[in-house]
Amino acid sequence: MSDALQPRTNTVVSARIQEDAERARAFARVATAANTKRAYRADWADFCAWCDDRTLPALPASLETVALYVASRAEVGPDDADGRPTPGLKVSTLERRLSAINQAHRQTGHEAPASRRDEPLHSVWAGITRTKGVAVEKVSPALPDDLRHMIEALPRGEDGEWTLAAKRDRAILLVGFAGALRRSELVAIEADHVQFTAEGMRLRLPRSKADQEGRGATLGIHYGRAHLTCPVRAMRSWLQAGREATGAPLAGPVFRKVDRWGRLWETGLMSGAVAKLVKRAASRAGLDASLYSGHSLRAGFATQAARAGKHERAIMAHTRHKSERVLREYIREGALFEENATDGIGL
Repeated sequence: MSDALQPRTNTVVSARIQEDAERARAFARVATAANTKRAYRADWADFCAWCDDRTLPALPASLETVALYVASRAEVGPDDADGRPTPGLKVSTLERRLSAINQAHRQTGHEAPASRRDEPLHSVWAGITRTKGVAVEKVSPALPDDLRHMIEALPRGEDGEWTLAAKRDRAILLVGFAGALRRSELVAIEADHVQFTAEGMRLRLPRSKADQEGRGATLGIHYGRAHLTCPVRAMRSWLQAGREATGAPLAGPVFRKVDRWGRLWETGLMSGAVAKLVKRAASRAGLDASLYSGHSLRAGFATQAARAGKHERAIMAHTRHKSERVLREYIREGALFEENATDGIGL
């Protein structure tokens, strides 16, 4: 961990101060989300490999080295084994690489070298953003009609009933949409986070991407009008299926792996499995799977709520967006074809 938290003194450090320093380092280790730390480790490893290949020092790195690195990774690379050019990295990925480089330097007591305000990185970065653009590629929102088609296409057994995996997938799709949940929030749901009421379902989220301090949030999810697409009934059905599959009420992770033989595992799904699940469901429904991801469920809720005329404050309270600007991007997408200037112009 960071040498910056190592007490700097010429005298003998007492055992108590050593213990305090270790506690401080332990807290610093959990300051960043696990997914972000994994991405930073991979980013730093790539930077080190690039520097090694060019016999340049990675730690400490100069501003010139960082500028050369981002220029190299932004450019289209040589053809791969299949004769296809290696694509350059997106601007958002390059931004994360710079953050990883800076963090690695700070944690080892060095000055962060990747400042986009200083030359030559400033000019290189300006050229990269002008060439590649900084627009964020958005996934398609999974709207109610899309979800209905996805659920209708879920696999059924010889008896005509949904398979165990299909019951799980239906619950993930509908609860993910109705709760405007992130992938990490979906897979973190445990049995004691779910409470059914006369109005619907209370869902407790102990922690999320935007809540690293662990304050938690509780969502209320109403019963749906149609049995097929009701998130509350879907969750009840899945929990009952889990009880029947294991012989006992589910404890711990609610959404778990179901293998090819229809056996329910004890371990919970990883967040990446949600994206694959959504793409697979979209493909079965005849939709273009490349346009959908795990985020399509959350985006779909925000888009549909805006179309339904829900107040912005109510949407933000449910989606737990901290930025009005980000939420308004969904609202603009949702209202794209409402009061549109191309409607009724005689074409």
